[in-house]
Amino acid sequence: MNVSVVLFTADLRLHDHPPLRAALRSAASVVPLFVRDPAVDRAGFAAPNRLAFLADCLRDLDAGLRRRGGRLVVRTGEMVDEVCAVARETGAHEVHMSADVSAFAQAREERLRSALGADGRRLHVHDGVVTVLPPGAVTPAGSDHFAVFTPYFRRWVQERPRDPLPAPRAVHVPEVRSEEIPARSGAGPLSPGLPPGGERAARERLTRWLARPVDAYEDRNDDLAADATSRLSPDLHFGALSAAEVVHRARSRGGAGAEAFVRQLCWRDFHHQVLAARPRVAAEDYRTRHDRWRRGAEAEADLQAWKEGRTGYPVVDAAMRQLAHEGWTPGRARLLAASLLTKTLYLDWRTGARHFLDLLVDGDLANNQLNWQWMAGTGTDSRPNRVLNPVLQARRYDPDGAYVRRWVPELAGIAGPAVHEPWRLTGPERVASGYPAPLVGLADGLARFRRARALD
Repeated sequence: MNVSVVLFTADLRLHDHPPLRAALRSAASVVPLFVRDPAVDRAGFAAPNRLAFLADCLRDLDAGLRRRGGRLVVRTGEMVDEVCAVARETGAHEVHMSADVSAFAQAREERLRSALGADGRRLHVHDGVVTVLPPGAVTPAGSDHFAVFTPYFRRWVQERPRDPLPAPRAVHVPEVRSEEIPARSGAGPLSPGLPPGGERAARERLTRWLARPVDAYEDRNDDLAADATSRLSPDLHFGALSAAEVVHRARSRGGAGAEAFVRQLCWRDFHHQVLAARPRVAAEDYRTRHDRWRRGAEAEADLQAWKEGRTGYPVVDAAMRQLAHEGWTPGRARLLAASLLTKTLYLDWRTGARHFLDLLVDGDLANNQLNWQWMAGTGTDSRPNRVLNPVLQARRYDPDGAYVRRWVPELAGIAGPAVHEPWRLTGPERVASGYPAPLVGLADGLARFRRARALD
């Protein structure tokens, strides 16, 4: 029997899945395979929130395949070894998978290609499955990638994404051994507000988002209290939604809100094309500023206070507590937390990026690391020394203080915008809150940062 293997990675869906459709065209039977690779755990990416969301996605993918007569095959082990073993066991001549951009993924792809080739089998890698456009689809003259977002967006918006593919009607899977699909309960301690994962839940979220809320996105996406973002980033990270399909559906909806939303999806593509061209920026400065980040006991204490939401700056503490509770926080809140850590506390962006990866359900390497570098001033930002003032930003994006009061309950009794500067309170009101004083004054933090960057 003619058999192909489809290796699922960050594309855990049946709708708009080019590798699956190609495998179904080329073979009578297909093995939908997911490999639980211990190397991912060793690299530190097996955070409990993501493991739980992943388990939901895998179970939903299996359920979708079973409705079509198939099932998901799960193996644990080194990915190259397991894929080759499944191919030998089933007599598969081809393996189909989606392209990825990290250095780890690219090296793994080359090992898999070589190992399959030694067995007389072929690897087909499909571009543009994880992103809207494949990395490298648009490039500037004289370079392999765009280093600035705006010119990238001008080119990107002129390109039409591929048309989304329908989910298959039937999938025949040959007899092959499979392990039990992991359950959310085995992931470890989770953020209490962690949402359910899987393609079915993701498509429901997308439909609700495009039905009406997206219309207000341009005006309200930075409104912290309004919770007016799509919350689809975990679904995109795990591939429960196709980014190309999301763009098509948003553009069909139309309007300023939908276009602003599509622009954010372009940012996601932008970061992937940077990482594809420069894989080392996952851990190294894209543009070094020769920073001498603070170290030692005091710096470690400040880092721990930041992680726990005890910096003394309410809007940042609200963001960090929401992150701990939900495994998610809005983009504006992420920027404020990152600015305070890297510019005001002058701590290494990598420590913040690692903490975010430990908790974020949508902890995508390209987006997380490059957004952190953007805020730290070591990345693609054309204004590398900008500092976001948490008080001014809070007054602008949480004017009544509702977001802060939601996540910093000890300040819930402080009405209006005064909640953003609790250190100005006097007498019993300040004592009763029990809220800490700022780790450092904004003026002092700014002066330290400017000295460190030789800006004075």
